[in-house]
Amino acid sequence: MRPIRYSRIVTSAAVLALTLALAFGLAACNKPGSGGPASAAAAASAAAAKAAATTLLLAPEDLLTLTPSRMASGPVITGSIQPEKRADLRAELGAVVLQVLKENGQAVNRGDLLVRLDDTSIRDSLNSAQEAARASSQAFEQAERQVERLKTLQAQGMISMQGLEDAQVRRNNAQSDLVAARSRVVTAQQQLRRTEVRAPFDGVLSERRVSAGDTVQIGRELVKVIDPRSMRLEGLVSAERMNEVKPGLAVSFRINGFPQTEYAGKVRRVDATANAVTRQVEVLVDFSAATAAPQVAGLFAEGRIDTGTQATLMVPEAALLRTGEQAQVWRLQGAQIQRVAVKLGERDSRRGEFPVLGGLAAGDRILRSPSSGLVDGQSARLADRPAPARTTPATGTPTGPATGSATGSETAAAGK
Repeated sequence: MRPIRYSRIVTSAAVLALTLALAFGLAACNKPGSGGPASAAAAASAAAAKAAATTLLLAPEDLLTLTPSRMASGPVITGSIQPEKRADLRAELGAVVLQVLKENGQAVNRGDLLVRLDDTSIRDSLNSAQEAARASSQAFEQAERQVERLKTLQAQGMISMQGLEDAQVRRNNAQSDLVAARSRVVTAQQQLRRTEVRAPFDGVLSERRVSAGDTVQIGRELVKVIDPRSMRLEGLVSAERMNEVKPGLAVSFRINGFPQTEYAGKVRRVDATANAVTRQVEVLVDFSAATAAPQVAGLFAEGRIDTGTQATLMVPEAALLRTGEQAQVWRLQGAQIQRVAVKLGERDSRRGEFPVLGGLAAGDRILRSPSSGLVDGQSARLADRPAPARTTPATGTPTGPATGSATGSETAAAGK
């Protein structure tokens, strides 16, 4: 019986230990820092307090001091770069394309042959017209000689006046036939010349629309020739600001494909009619003589017509934090950084910056490219620059930076 009593005692002790373990586990779930729901807010507050207690090291390159700058004010102009001299060469007769002698991008001179059309039937028509003109010329010459002979005979009284008048009528008819025959020759020659499409001026072949073997009808576009030296900006301006635009005003703009170059020009002409759908007016802008225009047509351009300048604070887009429709920046105020809401104006398309209408003042220092781990009110200080290396007088060996200066790795870590 003793072994049985011993096993019962062991079983009762095990049950008691398990019960105590469960009780301690449930109590631990309600303690702060145990990971339960009650500790989530406390953990977030602790993390924020820890971040605020961490001092942010800033290099001078991380800060931007706001100073008033000159910003051109005026209506925005958008459009494309197009050549003033351009020609769409089209077929003037229906024929088959025999040969295309130029490719896109090739330079052409005035009079160069670009496209040759089949001229078989037109050449036959020309030969027929020339033969008819030759026969009409001979008939006219014969009728002219006949009239001269009859005049002599009529003066001697050998023929009547009626015979002379009949000869003159035949001569006049022969002359009319000769003029008509010569006109048909000219028409056939003109048709023959139309089978050869030539460049109207010096330039570049920009668009080739046909190939050898194509059958074209009258009016079909064959090739397009442009003069890249006559580029200009054909832009559009909102009709609401047309009272500010006048010929001669300066224009500054940027062109897609040349983002680092700012082009300048002047308004040449303002269209007198606004588009009925978009309510925009076309404005032609010539490139300034000092600005080399791009040699590619069709590039998109965007800029502003300079109707006046004003001093204002400008903030780069990289320094802005967007929260819905609101914008904020991080400003260094004393030994802390603060998140400040700012009011912005319309983006300057030339500089890619926004004018500040409120929230900042001249002399404020803001972070150029803030990271995502910053906390409002976090302490910050400028990192000391590494001291220049010192050399010993005897050996000239550098001894390293002075004690207490911030290393490059520390500064980089602070920027993050």
